[in-house]
Amino acid sequence: MADLDHSHSTSDDNSVDSREESSQDSKLEFSEDEETLITRMFNLVGERWSLIAGRIPGRSAEEIEKYWTSRYSTSE
Repeated sequence: MADLDHSHSTSDDNSVDSREESSQDSKLEFSEDEETLITRMFNLVGERWSLIAGRIPGRSAEEIEKYWTSRYSTSE
């Protein structure tokens, strides 16, 4: 029965993963405070995304970098 429970847990995890992937764009909605902090930190430390993310609970370096490049990228 433990194996059966584990397989249910795995399928639940897969559902959560697919929802997270589809909601990634909504995660790029940052609060005004987060935007201000990201801008200030970027001006201080540059593209050290993990350092910036360490100052913002619940945000990963990848989210911060994606937010920054989608908002401020001039290379495109």
